[in-house]
Amino acid sequence: MKVLIVEDEGIAADRLIQLLEQLDASIEVVEHLDSVKSVVEWFESHATPDLAFFDIQLADGLSFEVFEQVEVSCPIIFTTAYDQYAIEAFKVNSIDYLLKPMVEADLQRALDKFQKQKQPAQNVDVSALMNLMQQQTKSYKERFVIKVGEHLKSVLTEEVEIFLSENKATYLLSKDNKRFIIDFTLDQIQEAVDPKSFFRINRKYLIHIDGIRDIITYSNSRLKLELHHFNADDLIVSREKVAMFKEWLDR
Repeated sequence: MKVLIVEDEGIAADRLIQLLEQLDASIEVVEHLDSVKSVVEWFESHATPDLAFFDIQLADGLSFEVFEQVEVSCPIIFTTAYDQYAIEAFKVNSIDYLLKPMVEADLQRALDKFQKQKQPAQNVDVSALMNLMQQQTKSYKERFVIKVGEHLKSVLTEEVEIFLSENKATYLLSKDNKRFIIDFTLDQIQEAVDPKSFFRINRKYLIHIDGIRDIITYSNSRLKLELHHFNADDLIVSREKVAMFKEWLDR
């Protein structure tokens, strides 16, 4: 099996090559490249390998830029130091990954998966992956300024139990059970807060993970939530969001 390695850290590349040789003597590393430019040039003048390992951040940019410049038809395993949120996005895009620092058992599982599937490479959604990288460096809203009578009050985002839409207004309910009206739509808030901490369970409610007191199996394959300070009959995870909700909880 001919393998291409795209990695700009020499130590990481040497480690990967060593592990591949240990796990499968039939593997031949045909090239080790370390930049977007060199990868593009290589694919323009060489036969497609059986498998490629792509680090995400290279010496001259993101490896995703390669797919905008040249066709890459072989299966790809990304190697990444990014967190679980990024990894879940790679899964959605049907791209395998290895989290650095490299572990032999993880590499073996990735190779086994490749051998079992032997499917043509998936089309790489470059714009989705670029958006993903932007999200990794995005700063999220840390506090909300609220008007209380003639006074202004600042509430830390981490102190919010739930944002809710009710009677054409949006409210914030804090973990100390205080409710405030805020000048944002629920859609705007969802874009502004950290998706690791908040989940939009349906069109009315955006909840903080720490606010959940109980999760109950509900009719029609849905889930009903009970929060510490807020409960309602429609505090329900819609059926189409149940799988995503479970992944969010298990992150």
